[in-house]
Amino acid sequence: MALRKAARPRSASGKLETFPRGSILNELRESTAKTEASFRRAQTSLGGSRLQAASPVSLRSFSEEAREESSCLPEWLVKELLKGQQRSHSVGLLENILEHEGFQRHVDSAKSLRKGKIEQQVTLEQLQKLNTAFQELEKNGCKSLDIEKFKQVVKTCMTPHRTSDEQIEKLFMKIDCAATGRIQWDEFCTYMQLEYAEQDVSSARLKELTFSLPAVIEECPHGEPVLRICSLFDNTLVMTQEDGVISFWSPQLKLKRSMMVFEKPVNKKSKWATDFTVMSHYNKLILGTGDREIQLYEMSNFEPYCQISGLEAIPLKLDYCCPDPDECMILYGDDQGCVNILLLSSVGELLRTWKKLPVAENLPSIGIENAVLSPNVTYIRWKVHGDWVTQLHYYDSIKAVISTSNHEPTALVTGCIVGATNVEQQMKKIKDRGKDSKARKAQVIPRIPPKRAEGDQTVFQVHKGVKTFAFCKKSNLIVTGGMDRIIRMWNPYMSGQPTGMLRSHTAPVCYLSISAEDAKIFSMSMDNTIKIWDIVDQTCLFTACSKTSGIKGELTACHYTPGSRSLCVAADTLALLHLRLRPPPEPHLIVSHKEPVLCCKYNKEFRDVVSCSEGSVVKVWDFETGKHLFEFSDAHGGAAITCLTFDVSGRRLITGGRDGCLKIWNYNNGHCLNTLKREDKCAEVCDCTYVEVNRSRYIIAVGWDRRISMYFDSADNLHHFQKPQPHWQDDISCGHKEDILCIAQCPPTLLATSSYDGEIIIWNMISGHIYRKLHTSFPAHCAGTEAVDTSITQLVFLRTRAVKFESTAASLISNGPQGSVNFWSLFSGIPLTASFIPSRVKCHISSIAVTADDSFIYAADDDGYVYVYSIKDYALQDPEREPPKYVNHWRAHVNIVVSVEVVDEEKVLLSSSIDCTVRLWSLDGEYIGTFGQAEPWEIFTPASWKHPRVPYEILIDPQSMPIHPMLEGEPPVLQLINTEPSNVTLENAFSKHEVSYNPKLPQITKPDLAIKEEINQRAYAQALSKRLKQEHYKKINRPLAPGGQSTYHILNTCEVVIAPPICEKPDLSVLSTDYFYEESLGED
Repeated sequence: MALRKAARPRSASGKLETFPRGSILNELRESTAKTEASFRRAQTSLGGSRLQAASPVSLRSFSEEAREESSCLPEWLVKELLKGQQRSHSVGLLENILEHEGFQRHVDSAKSLRKGKIEQQVTLEQLQKLNTAFQELEKNGCKSLDIEKFKQVVKTCMTPHRTSDEQIEKLFMKIDCAATGRIQWDEFCTYMQLEYAEQDVSSARLKELTFSLPAVIEECPHGEPVLRICSLFDNTLVMTQEDGVISFWSPQLKLKRSMMVFEKPVNKKSKWATDFTVMSHYNKLILGTGDREIQLYEMSNFEPYCQISGLEAIPLKLDYCCPDPDECMILYGDDQGCVNILLLSSVGELLRTWKKLPVAENLPSIGIENAVLSPNVTYIRWKVHGDWVTQLHYYDSIKAVISTSNHEPTALVTGCIVGATNVEQQMKKIKDRGKDSKARKAQVIPRIPPKRAEGDQTVFQVHKGVKTFAFCKKSNLIVTGGMDRIIRMWNPYMSGQPTGMLRSHTAPVCYLSISAEDAKIFSMSMDNTIKIWDIVDQTCLFTACSKTSGIKGELTACHYTPGSRSLCVAADTLALLHLRLRPPPEPHLIVSHKEPVLCCKYNKEFRDVVSCSEGSVVKVWDFETGKHLFEFSDAHGGAAITCLTFDVSGRRLITGGRDGCLKIWNYNNGHCLNTLKREDKCAEVCDCTYVEVNRSRYIIAVGWDRRISMYFDSADNLHHFQKPQPHWQDDISCGHKEDILCIAQCPPTLLATSSYDGEIIIWNMISGHIYRKLHTSFPAHCAGTEAVDTSITQLVFLRTRAVKFESTAASLISNGPQGSVNFWSLFSGIPLTASFIPSRVKCHISSIAVTADDSFIYAADDDGYVYVYSIKDYALQDPEREPPKYVNHWRAHVNIVVSVEVVDEEKVLLSSSIDCTVRLWSLDGEYIGTFGQAEPWEIFTPASWKHPRVPYEILIDPQSMPIHPMLEGEPPVLQLINTEPSNVTLENAFSKHEVSYNPKLPQITKPDLAIKEEINQRAYAQALSKRLKQEHYKKINRPLAPGGQSTYHILNTCEVVIAPPICEKPDLSVLSTDYFYEESLGED
């Protein structure tokens, strides 16, 4: 949105980029989901009622391919489709044919949005055919293929897939990055392997998930080991230790309260706890003891409630579930390998009954034999394992109990609660329901616990047994771990072989947890090593050993809390590890990189856009649609990438970084071909370019070493590391004395460099001698200022002028101090021919670009504005004192624009900024889109552009707020902000407004000193916020050619006096006549 339009945010030009606006298209898409598949495509339109009456014949005439490709058309393409739809309801054959052709044209446009790479469509069978074809050609003496033979081979082997010549040519150029014109089978395989390898790395980086290290450590208040950790609904952690100490901890691992629930006996051994669980629906804690008891405690105050004693075996592992209202299950696994289930109904009444029973050891107690006599209690006991139970849990989603043990033949068993396939047992149970309680008691607790029928359970055999497991219904997955240090992934219904095996732990696995929302597995081993695994890829994403996490001692318990996304570990101390979550994306904010973008360039050979970030990430974008194609990271080992360029063929990418290296890439698959660096020191590379001199090709780099480094580029060079050529003699003797920040070349011989001190040197690339030195003049208005940035970071040749060596016209453009743009003449006696400041607030110009015919200049500043000026007839002869003709300006970013590039073939402007975005604009400032946005664009279809909308962050930024002309007065406050304090007086501030007032009214006067003191007390001059900085930008929004003041501008201001509410009767005697008094006398 151009700021000169001063449009309101509520207008059409102020629409938000990403706000979900109500659309008939969206409504119709929802409604068509319920209709037949053959009519869905036609009803996704604004004219839904008319399209419903269209002929079914025309819809059925669409090919299956067209239907598939048109299933997810973007909204702009649907709108374009509607423009071509006919309004007739006729079912004539001709109209059906025309309708089909019009739809097919738009399907072709949609196909261009989804055009993919051939290398992503190759199957293993087709790859074998290609290998056979290459081998046959090699036997016939053709060891390498040119582009025509490669087309024939690919088309023959890729059938029935449709491949265009353009796609095959692009693939050939990607493989032949050295531009030799021929490729071999080894080069083809190398390219394919490297591309897929880099895609795997990129995919793993997107799935990366880590814990914040080191862990939060808290001392445990008692010395006994922690048995188990559970979490409540509010993420409060509950822990129980072997000596019966129950403690509650906050999600931040701060102790809330703790208490020992076991009384210390005088002549008996102390009780010890085996496990516990939370009876959350009834606010109870269930505790298992070594005395074969299950005890219940009030969770609020730890008061004893009741206990069930006399169990058949020691309850080692406990679990609780409430499948129905007022019904629950208490499950426990014992030291005899049995799974025990207590089914309780009318739970509230039953617990109150048990509360009133006689007290034994300070607890109302009931034996298991008496408990099962109640009609509300059902006791089930299954012999499941050959060794004690190591873990068990009931999952209501699959209506089954999963239990584990160290017994290999019955390592993990999934079984039902009540047997359902043993018909005889079920019939016997039905017959015995009416018998007395004694007979029922004898059958409920048999001396030898029965086993489940084979159909009632699924047994998993695991080497060395299972110590821990986790289940996820969403992923239909069971993971097990044990003494063999291998994590196995199982299908719950397939016990034969595991679906995956994760090997990385070096100690027995003692804890497993599955995060369904992240599709990750958390594991921990006895050596306190924590790992995070990806379920889909079955790869390890994160590893933290004991030294890095700070967890020391023998591991006793572990628990992952999904609500707080944290892992609590109990060892010698308590440790808490929080997942390091990615910051959620801001609403309506679209970014191209996660880090600031430092350079960006368009590749016309592949029609790609390549951008590099401060995080050493290189991304490749499709220019025509804005889609993300490819990326690779750690290009310079984590160092920021400061510059980039392409070779002459456009097939290789050259990047320079802060590590002092230049690297040559086949950027289509992320393969580093060469590394260019100096031996003595590695100073930061600020800029680089690719030149061709006398059929020799060089890569030239400049930077903080204050020298021009030239690297010879040859296809015969087999060395990966390469040193620069010897420096020019003039460069050593009389070159730059400060850091070189920019370089620009003008074929065939001219080269320009600029430095931090404002010096520009013009070089002859053939001889290596200095042609001319240019010095930036110090601004006159900054003579008394101490710190003025005179560095030159941008150099642009006007090539149509520079080729005329005798011309006196300006042929070089540079930025300068205080936001100036300088025009330099290289072949005349007066070097500086023109200088002007595009920004109204003298903001530093950070990037400059010109069109191919040198008619327009695009200058971008540190605040994200882009200014357009016409320079076709500017600075041709004599020095210019006036700025060039203004054309347009708009705000492209909210921060420093690091690069702008004019793509003349498509008449668009490419811009990038440290605000992490890369954007595309028309040359008139129309917003096309941001690379990385969800909805693609079609560069040749303006209907797909974002215009007239603007990026959301620009719209809400105070510096972008439009100013209405009616509000552009000049009160003293604004005048103090926009002008220097030495030139402002209070009299001048009020001289433009004549105040009309009644001289009889009392005047409120205030001394000048008091007014001056009040002004000085205000913080306007010292304020640095964006909101107050907006006042500086009011000048930008003013019309450039005002047509004079309107009536509103010349109105005089008047003071409003509030009249007193009570007034006295006027004295008319002064007029010698009182009409009211005379009238009253006449009546008397």
